[in-house]
Amino acid sequence: MLESTLKEQLKGIFAGLNANYTFDISISPAHESRQELLDLLGDVASCSDKISMRVSDGDGLEFILLKDGAKTGIKFRGVPNGHEFTSLLLAILNSDGKGKNFPDESICNRVKALNGPIHLTTYVSLTCTNCPDVVQALNAMTTLNPQIHHEMVDGAINQAEVDALKIQGVPSVFADGKLIHVGRGEFGELLSKLEAQYGINESLTEKTVKRYDVVVVGGGPAGASSAIYSARKGLSVAVVAERIGGQVKETVGIENLISVPETTGTQLADNLRLHMRQYPIDLLEHRRIEKVTIEGNEKVLSTAGGEIFKAPAVIIATGASWRKLNVPGEAEYIGRGVAFCPHCDGPFYKGKHVAVVGGGNSGIEAAIDLAGICSKVTVLEFMDELKADQVLQEKAKSLPNVEIFVSSQTTEVVGNGDKVTGIRTKDRKTGEERVIHLDGIFVQIGLAANSGVFKEIVETNRPGEIVIDAHCRTNVPGIYAAGDVSTVPFKQIIISMGEGAKAALSAFEDRVRGVLD
Repeated sequence: MLESTLKEQLKGIFAGLNANYTFDISISPAHESRQELLDLLGDVASCSDKISMRVSDGDGLEFILLKDGAKTGIKFRGVPNGHEFTSLLLAILNSDGKGKNFPDESICNRVKALNGPIHLTTYVSLTCTNCPDVVQALNAMTTLNPQIHHEMVDGAINQAEVDALKIQGVPSVFADGKLIHVGRGEFGELLSKLEAQYGINESLTEKTVKRYDVVVVGGGPAGASSAIYSARKGLSVAVVAERIGGQVKETVGIENLISVPETTGTQLADNLRLHMRQYPIDLLEHRRIEKVTIEGNEKVLSTAGGEIFKAPAVIIATGASWRKLNVPGEAEYIGRGVAFCPHCDGPFYKGKHVAVVGGGNSGIEAAIDLAGICSKVTVLEFMDELKADQVLQEKAKSLPNVEIFVSSQTTEVVGNGDKVTGIRTKDRKTGEERVIHLDGIFVQIGLAANSGVFKEIVETNRPGEIVIDAHCRTNVPGIYAAGDVSTVPFKQIIISMGEGAKAALSAFEDRVRGVLD
């Protein structure tokens, strides 16, 4: 099943294993995926004498990972190929205390402090590019805290279960039967949700205070640029971020980053991390700033985990997030008909009628993609004309199962208590209201600035963007903003990088001039 080249690579990856691992497989003799699973796990086991497998008859298809004969708490109910193959490999490496996906010590200690027992189940699609991040994060947590148990479930071969739970979006994470997360998720976000539900053992946590010359909040293009330029000036720098790469990681293809003809969001995020690691920059990922205060010229930033960062200069580069409709029914039906990622959740609506709200590039691209899966796609644009590039408009209009309505205001997401059944719209010209009966709604209406925690400290405009001058300075000395979170026009990767460099140079100039003393 695995190519010989990949097997050779796996032999190298597993060469340093210390413990012995067993795939303990329980599978029905008649299961249609039986041979596929046995072939896959057999190939993986053949790459190391530290890995073996044993098979017993069961009712379905599942296997658990054993370490030296003991349960690790990690289970797979499905065939972990496709995007989830890496999740299988990392489950073994993480159980052995290895793998580059482990967070830093402070975050690991937060995981260890979680109260248990905690039983987690993640429903995935093997075509979903966001699912592996969630599966791998929760598997890593399982290896850190013996009170945590996690199983990955392939929705395609457990369809009855998915239908019973009324799942319409992946990844969907259940904690002891309660849905706690749907869609893309980072380690820190998932950890915060588990802390909120289960609490922590305070005796296992400790508050720390760290001081730097510059603290950069945000790890996207603007944040990375700010950090690199600051470090090149010889300053002590920390990047505090929920994830390195930021919004870039959700971009599939990038073709307008000058001198780089083509790349992906994931690759660019990896390159940002790699470049920052060339300098003595503290990369403090999986953290969200929850409180900001000012003590004299010193800015004090506190995280949910109890860490405190102090610096005379702070560069806010927190970017933006997908904007929501904020209409009745939307929050209630997220993951049950309301979705934000057509690539991940589109397959759930095969042969069904969906709406795309938003006529910009992202909305029309989503409509074109969904048209190949769904029976009908209805595009709803608030303005009097589409905002997407002309080439995209022409493509969408050429598709027989795509209909487009402009001057359409979404007023309500309609459902039956279990799932979405329609969308209520209002014609902005005539005032006429109607309900379009459908099965799913993909929201693609742009981005909102992630400025919330800073709004009480610095000036923001009506949309929530942080107001800056031509040098990225805010109205508070020593606080700067760069990229999509700011009022800079045109939210583009290359502009954010330039703004990040500008903010760092402005902070350094203020330091030389004594403004930050």
